[in-house]
Amino acid sequence: MSGVGHALRLVRYTNKAFWRNPANAFFTFAFPLMFLVIFTGLFGNDTITVAGREISVSTFYVSAIAAFSIITATYTNLAINVSFTRDAGVLKRIRGSPLPAWTFMAGRIGHAILVTILLVAIVVTFGALFYDAEVPSRTLPAFLTTVAIGAATFSALGLALTSVIPNADASPAIVNASILPLLFLSGIFIPIQDPNAWYVTVAKVFPVYHFAEAMNSAYFSPVGSGFEGWHLLVMGLWGIAGVILAVLFFSWEPRR
Repeated sequence: MSGVGHALRLVRYTNKAFWRNPANAFFTFAFPLMFLVIFTGLFGNDTITVAGREISVSTFYVSAIAAFSIITATYTNLAINVSFTRDAGVLKRIRGSPLPAWTFMAGRIGHAILVTILLVAIVVTFGALFYDAEVPSRTLPAFLTTVAIGAATFSALGLALTSVIPNADASPAIVNASILPLLFLSGIFIPIQDPNAWYVTVAKVFPVYHFAEAMNSAYFSPVGSGFEGWHLLVMGLWGIAGVILAVLFFSWEPRR
């Protein structure tokens, strides 16, 4: 069997294991919708300008929570799940088997992308049904491109982060500490009111801000294609950096 065939079988296996853990599957899909309902309930009556268009805050959160869903399905879940798999000795055994290492990673990333697609579809449908958010049909190419680049970038960064996670028990704390502040600073959880504020300057260094801006443009832009070339470029550079770091420092053996 070819390496691609092995990768596809691993996607299938990982997908089965995911759905056979109902609690994990439930909260993976419930958390984004829960945040969408909570934030729209708290802040949904105001009107803000996003990508040159006046929209309600509740509509803004459809794009924001879609971005959050992608980050959760790739960066957060990959980093935590791979850390637990490594501590269980599974990665060490796979590394010693004839199975090419890249096929295992491709299988894990492929599953994360499948979950990402399903999450985005659920959030967009939920937003259209309950908050009258438009489905980005005119800017669909930009939206799909942004989702794809975001998923690839945060998958690479999630794998790279495992190199600094000492053990599985520490993985949730380290992963959340590395991403939660950026979700607040980058306009995911709370819309940015002052683009010149110091925290926005800090956020611009990291890919979450650029992902949020690219998603907003692809979702709400009233004119143009919705593509944000600069933000996509920055995300791509972060993704390349994540790949390099993962290749150089990824550990297949448990750390003691």
